[in-house]
Amino acid sequence: QVQLVESGGGLVQAGGSLRLSCAASGRTFRDYAMGWFRQAPGKEREIVAAINWSGGRLNYADSVKGRFTISRDNAKNMVYLQMNSLSPEDTAVYYCAAGTFGYISGSYNSWGQGTQVTVSS
Repeated sequence: QVQLVESGGGLVQAGGSLRLSCAASGRTFRDYAMGWFRQAPGKEREIVAAINWSGGRLNYADSVKGRFTISRDNAKNMVYLQMNSLSPEDTAVYYCAAGTFGYISGSYNSWGQGTQVTVSS
């Protein structure tokens, strides 16, 4: 498995931007597809974005399309989530995950500890 540590969360006003980072260590990073998930209070964890090992295949939740961008740097063992035009509905704990490319949490077998994103209105 790979160890994951997220950073970059915080408090931002509606309309603002944040960039989340996820640092990976352990097994070969490029072997894994990566995903960003989020979980808001009282809600189930949901996929935000996914990227395959090369970065050539991407997937986004409909709610973030056009606002969020996932990317990875295999040389640095990093994956990023650029979040623009944030709204209070984006408030959640955001998790980085490693596994096989997919749209459900069961596709991923390594998870970070999460980083809180709070968007104020």
